[in-house]
Amino acid sequence: MDYMLHLQKDKKLAAIINKPLHERIQPHKNIMLQLIGNIMSQQLNTKVADIIYNRFLALYNNKEPKAKQIADTSIETLRSIGLSNAKANYLKNVAAFVEANKITDAKLHKMSNEEIIELLTQIKGVGKWTVEMLLMFALGREDVFSVDDYGVQSAMIKIYKLHKLDKKQLRERLIKISNKWSPYRTYGCLYCWHLKDNAPVKAEK
Repeated sequence: MDYMLHLQKDKKLAAIINKPLHERIQPHKNIMLQLIGNIMSQQLNTKVADIIYNRFLALYNNKEPKAKQIADTSIETLRSIGLSNAKANYLKNVAAFVEANKITDAKLHKMSNEEIIELLTQIKGVGKWTVEMLLMFALGREDVFSVDDYGVQSAMIKIYKLHKLDKKQLRERLIKISNKWSPYRTYGCLYCWHLKDNAPVKAEK
């Protein structure tokens, strides 16, 4: 695997790389719905997140809804499937933004990582970490580094022995280290998550 050979040039990271990853970094369809699913699942375990997402699809006869359908769905209806008031509003914000800006999968695939982050973080309720997860797992981008992910941070602190750095120093050091992983920084993050068997989770500020 090209990404394995490249990442193993980092001798400290190489110590945790002993086999190819089972995850496949590849583009998925209906990026808007992927983003909505990501927002729904935040701070929930996988089982609960799946239940809520299935309830969400049931609102639309188990078919993938269009942005306008979601934007037209009432907060009360979205709350009824188990979403908090904040998440219900965030979903409507995403749908309204997608509809207003005519955002399509094709349009997003033509944009750079930085352009997508700048575009989608304009939506209230969508932060940089959320878009980074979207870039990795929905858009299939291989060179994304999520510096604010707790699992990535904790793994890299252990691998590179960075315990004594304050938050600002830590971020700067992690970014500098990750630059050596490019163009496969997404895979570097995946190996970090595997080290502690961590799912992606945003670090506390």
